[in-house]
Amino acid sequence: MDIRILPSNIANMIAAGEVVQRPASVVKELMENAVDAGADQVTVVIQDSGRTLIQVIDNGCGMSPDEAVLCFERHATSKLYTAEDLHNILTFGFRGEALASIAAVAEVTLKTRREEDEVGCQVEYADSRHLSTEEVATARGANFSVRNLFYNVPARRKFLKSDNVEFKHIVTEFTRVALTRPDIGFTLTHNGKDVYVLKPAKSLKFRIQDTLGSNLANEVVDVQADTTVVSIRGFVGRPDAARKMLGNQYFFINGRYFKSPYLHKAVMKAYENLIPDGYTPTYFIYLDVDPQAVDVNVHPTKTEIKFEDDSVLFQILYACIRETLGKNSFGESIDFDREGVPDIPAFGKNFDEFHPVAEPQPGLDMSYNPFDNDGFPSVASPFSNSFTPGPVDESMPKAMPSMPHYVEKRDDYGKLFEDKLAPSKTVLMLQGRYAITSARSGLMVVNINRAMERILYDRFLDAMSKNAHVTQTALFPVSVQVGVENMCLFEEHSQMLAALGFDIAPFGTDTVVVNGVPEGYSAEAGKVQTMIGDLLLILSEDHNALPEVMIANLAARFARLGSLSGDPVTNPSEAQRLIDQLFACENPEYTSTGRRVVSIIPTEEIEKKF
Repeated sequence: MDIRILPSNIANMIAAGEVVQRPASVVKELMENAVDAGADQVTVVIQDSGRTLIQVIDNGCGMSPDEAVLCFERHATSKLYTAEDLHNILTFGFRGEALASIAAVAEVTLKTRREEDEVGCQVEYADSRHLSTEEVATARGANFSVRNLFYNVPARRKFLKSDNVEFKHIVTEFTRVALTRPDIGFTLTHNGKDVYVLKPAKSLKFRIQDTLGSNLANEVVDVQADTTVVSIRGFVGRPDAARKMLGNQYFFINGRYFKSPYLHKAVMKAYENLIPDGYTPTYFIYLDVDPQAVDVNVHPTKTEIKFEDDSVLFQILYACIRETLGKNSFGESIDFDREGVPDIPAFGKNFDEFHPVAEPQPGLDMSYNPFDNDGFPSVASPFSNSFTPGPVDESMPKAMPSMPHYVEKRDDYGKLFEDKLAPSKTVLMLQGRYAITSARSGLMVVNINRAMERILYDRFLDAMSKNAHVTQTALFPVSVQVGVENMCLFEEHSQMLAALGFDIAPFGTDTVVVNGVPEGYSAEAGKVQTMIGDLLLILSEDHNALPEVMIANLAARFARLGSLSGDPVTNPSEAQRLIDQLFACENPEYTSTGRRVVSIIPTEEIEKKF
């Protein structure tokens, strides 16, 4: 066995596999370095979702020519000097692996200048090799240009996702960094188009509004708690604003974004019995702890951390959110403050004996005849009034001829509405969930919701295979704010959505307008907004199966969505039409997921009940 030391460029390429997983990883590392450099303005320029160019420009402290060359060496860092510093980390980067890893798999050009220098320098790296260093005129700060990512690792470049998916990840990383520092201005440009232009915000809530939309900022309430263990601040969403889709759930520790399924459970426990199963609330939770009580050096991308005592943090976070929800009257509460509240009398059963109630008696004129005295009460009637009809002026023309006192009955009366009003004689509705009709061997019970699912499944399969669809246009288009990253999903799957009958158009950078939905879906505004959330869940899944399997899975998901968001069946005529459509399907007895749609109750079982 021949043991040898790997060349530095190969070792850096191996390390890059952990740090640089996709273009979004480069954006994250360079933005964090810019923030650590003290910049108050960071600009990110992207071309072709990062495949061609990733450029990050900042106005931070900059570097000298020697530092500009040294920063690309592995483990080169300005954050650590002794081993004790590893336990007091308050910056984003500290390992010294990011720039070395990026330079190992891309062509990197760095222009930088310090405030005290008259001219800056330009350093070029590729394949972990220093190519050149020269003096250039440049602004104060640093300007990193990363071109042709994974050009020397074609296997990694081949397995990158589509441009829309990769850009979605870039937006996610950009948002995470922008939410950590509302005092810094951030700009994101993609293919020459401004996606985000974030000016320094007055507060964190303004940054959330600028980044994720004003609608989201209005759906959250403040949360705050100070203990000896942790200081908690941020925002949690209203229970009625919870969504099925995951998104807008953020944890930050000492200004650093991190993931924690364990603390997520604490949040979900606080919302217990306040939101439906399967729904997730929005939250932006910022934790400040002693740096020595947390270890951020457990993952190459530093998104996973370890706490000294996470069980205590779990209980504090749960109690803090639960108290916030209770204060805002979202949870169960009891009001014991009775001061100044007026007393409401309680009447006993014998109240009527001491306070009899005089019921008003209607007057009745038994001698009143509407055909006498031109329809006016007689003079002797207690209901007579002071109005006395005056003499009729014969010279005035009559407004209209007198009408006969009877209408001739027609034989075809009612046939005009007979088809719509006459209920089916063979279909009964049970609680709006089941349609019951007779069959040869007994009673046939049809699950209405599952029948709709089966019908839509066959319809969507046919639409995706033949590109034939039926769209019902909404009377009033519905606009739904979905966020910048989710806009990429609609753009990527626009052809498939159009083939299924969805008429969804972009409106700005973070909003879509729903002009039409497939036949069977509801065009009601509230249901359309819920449908878009469910639609994003379906589109965000990775579909790497065979084309036939992928089409069948998508058709099943869309059919399930349509059965839940469609208009309810309210009368026997609609139920009969649904049954007719069901038995025109290839397999009317079961849904695409194998759930029973139709059940027959034999006559023998019915006779046993009697």
